[in-house]
Amino acid sequence: MSLVAGSYERFIWGYKLNRSLTLTPLFSFPSHLSTIKTVAVAGSVAVSGGNDDCVKIYDLSSSSEIGSFHHSASITSVAFYSPPSLSSLPRNLLAADADGSVSIYDADPFVLLKTVKIHKKSINSMSVHPSGKIALTVGHDQCMALVNLVRGRRSFYCKIGKEASLVQFDESGDRFSMVVDDKVSIHEAEDAKLIVELDNTKKVLCAASGANGILYTGGEDRNISVWDTASGKLAYSIENAHAARVKGIVVLSKSSADSGTENPYLVASAASDGVIRVWDVRKAVDGKPLSEVHTKSRLTCLAGSSIRSLKRPRTETLNTDENLDAAVES
Repeated sequence: MSLVAGSYERFIWGYKLNRSLTLTPLFSFPSHLSTIKTVAVAGSVAVSGGNDDCVKIYDLSSSSEIGSFHHSASITSVAFYSPPSLSSLPRNLLAADADGSVSIYDADPFVLLKTVKIHKKSINSMSVHPSGKIALTVGHDQCMALVNLVRGRRSFYCKIGKEASLVQFDESGDRFSMVVDDKVSIHEAEDAKLIVELDNTKKVLCAASGANGILYTGGEDRNISVWDTASGKLAYSIENAHAARVKGIVVLSKSSADSGTENPYLVASAASDGVIRVWDVRKAVDGKPLSEVHTKSRLTCLAGSSIRSLKRPRTETLNTDENLDAAVES
């Protein structure tokens, strides 16, 4: 299992979660020229996007940076699609930017397939459906869009009246959640019908879907809240999970069969004061994490993978100007 975090100070932080549930450093270095805004992990591959208009690619098995892609605007959101049969390696990479565009990449090897204009202003958040056929985006233009990843075009676009900061499909793909300030709305994926709205005390900055309709949220209240999206009720909360704002949550419970422990419900969280913590949420009501590390940087985002065995990705044709030009022309 692995965790990757980005920071205001341009540093990327990589950690491995061992069988003993302790965090071991994989790497830390200033990979970008400015603030890192978003990270994603799939198996042994990680990516980060920043205000320097770049997407950086990392091989976790060798703890090294292996390439980059250059955009015309800041990268605001990155996401992988990994088919269930190839869960240890991603099939596609998506990168959204401040121009309102989404770039679709083949991830084996990494080449650009197409860039699609989606929003009139910056894209705030993006989520890929478990099928890999569609993606949802929300933007600074107060709109939500549906991207057809098979045809490589926008298929739906509507005004929602408020600026959403986050959008995310649940594990089944039947529902999605959308965050507007301190409100989290749960919708049917088929027709976007509102099912229930979750009321938080302060602004929500991050969210992660778990099994059986569970949603984890964190933000300015410094808590980790665990919601039952079927009833819209708060199941329980880890009060004062961090001493600062919670900027990222990753659900690692899928790894329970491989972790060597007795079916833990593992969740990792990161705060703006640089602390990353790992929790067994069944035992965390006392506020005590299983493990933690202090990066001493202002963390902005967190991503992780529950895959324990890491396989090295292909890098033969990774990002050169010639490769990108050829991909665009094709």
